[in-house]
Amino acid sequence: MLVIGIAGGSGSGKTTVVKTITTQLEGRVVVIPQDSYYKDSSHLPMEERHKINFDHPDAIDWKLMCQQIRELKAGKTIEQPVYSYITCSRSQTETVTVEPADVIIVEGILIFTCKELRDQMNIKIFVDADDDDRLMRIIVRDVAERGRDVQMAIDHYCETVKPMHLQFIEPSKRYADIIVPQGGHNKVAIDVLTTTVDQALKQAKRRKKKK
Repeated sequence: MLVIGIAGGSGSGKTTVVKTITTQLEGRVVVIPQDSYYKDSSHLPMEERHKINFDHPDAIDWKLMCQQIRELKAGKTIEQPVYSYITCSRSQTETVTVEPADVIIVEGILIFTCKELRDQMNIKIFVDADDDDRLMRIIVRDVAERGRDVQMAIDHYCETVKPMHLQFIEPSKRYADIIVPQGGHNKVAIDVLTTTVDQALKQAKRRKKKK
């Protein structure tokens, strides 16, 4: 079993990279998104929930995330939490059942800021992209998925996303084993990644047979 961390700034193309790897590895992958592990804020008034800085490491329930990765590595099935950006709260009744697989992809903007999580990863990938390209993707995503209009999305980027990126996400790039430039559009880099993962899986299986 391999644990692959895929980090990078908001709008960098991480999701595209994850989807491409998942497709090429044909069902041998489970994806654990950081966004599912935001701390529950249902006890707060809605006005307070909307003030939460989702780009700060303190917003993540690292303890639960690390625990569930360990359980998957141990061959156990987990109940992954479900988080809504619209209500800014974790579902109290709904979870996603995730079963172990040959490859566990952990994906999120902040995943390399947590040492305990990093230490569980076999391969760490940072998806890099131009700031202007990221801003355009963020605007499109926020309008379509997070209930913001264009001006709200731009304000949020300037006030929160950009400063948090510079403070936490960009510095975490130093932990990466592989950096993918041009985001999810770099087909050559993604092909190299999938080949590397496939070879690593084959080596792991050979070691297992020898035991």
